[in-house]
Amino acid sequence: MPSPSEAAREVVLVFCNAPDADTARDIARRLVEDGVAACVNVGAPVLSIYRWKGEVESADEIPLLIKTTAARQRAVQETIARLHPYEVPEIIAVPVTEGLPAYLDWVRQETKS
Repeated sequence: MPSPSEAAREVVLVFCNAPDADTARDIARRLVEDGVAACVNVGAPVLSIYRWKGEVESADEIPLLIKTTAARQRAVQETIARLHPYEVPEIIAVPVTEGLPAYLDWVRQETKS
């Protein structure tokens, strides 16, 4: 079993915003059902302000916080890209540097290929 810091490095958080609650739920459920994410938190709507094709835009979006491993992160990206209606969906992964060892173990166990 890896030390807590090694286990943490294997776990990543992926951030993604969906255009609506139905899309967010569909993506979240597919990621968990396919075993590429241990858990996905579907948040309350947030206002996003961004530049797109030279124009400043704004939209209400539904944030997703996806818990997975570095080994499964590409599968997460592919699933989101397949299900997401945006031309360029936000998919940002950040490594976990620390965490409760039992939780990190659970994430790794649930996302084994």
